[in-house]
Amino acid sequence: MKYLHALTGRDKHIQSLRFVIIVLLVIILAMAWGWRSAPKDLTIHIPPDTRSGSTRLWSDIDPSNIYGFAFYIFQQLHNWPTNGEVDYKRNINTLTPFLTPQCKSQLLNEYEERRQGGELRERARNIAEIDGRGINSGIKNYETNQLEPRVKILSDKAWIVTFDLYIDEYYKGEAVKRAMVRYPLSVVKSDSNPEENPWGLKLNCYASQPLRLTSSTGEHNE
Repeated sequence: MKYLHALTGRDKHIQSLRFVIIVLLVIILAMAWGWRSAPKDLTIHIPPDTRSGSTRLWSDIDPSNIYGFAFYIFQQLHNWPTNGEVDYKRNINTLTPFLTPQCKSQLLNEYEERRQGGELRERARNIAEIDGRGINSGIKNYETNQLEPRVKILSDKAWIVTFDLYIDEYYKGEAVKRAMVRYPLSVVKSDSNPEENPWGLKLNCYASQPLRLTSSTGEHNE
């Protein structure tokens, strides 16, 4: 009888060990699946000034990063070293991963209108930020008499970025135009191919019509 109880106890212990092994195997398989399905790379947007610290979700995007992205892409679009008829279209095609399909179509239509109007041939162009009118300057709202931010947050996936820029144009090496223009641009979050677009953002062209500024210091426009 004593040996019978010992054998029964042994069998129960073996069964419990088998159950534990099965549970551990299920846990290991679940962990392996989670590890395999996890993204290999994450894009984390870190604000440029971290002296005061920053606490945020990894997916949050600081307004300064939105501003930097929009300005870089917009500036590259309008960098025409020698001939806008060639340079502008090349820039649009090169920067396609950073443009929404609607924006690319709009830019190509604009290109064609300018080309037919003779506004691109042998024209060089560059743009630059007006001194003192960067992300920290704000935009004065004359209705409320308050400063509004350069980056307006619409949602966690959409923003409006406003630039005040110099536009310089040259024809056959001669300066023919200097204008000061306010550009309100739409930026949206995009989870498309990170190999082509590591920013995870896309330019969605103009949020509203650009406005000509009358001076580099005043907020009035025409």
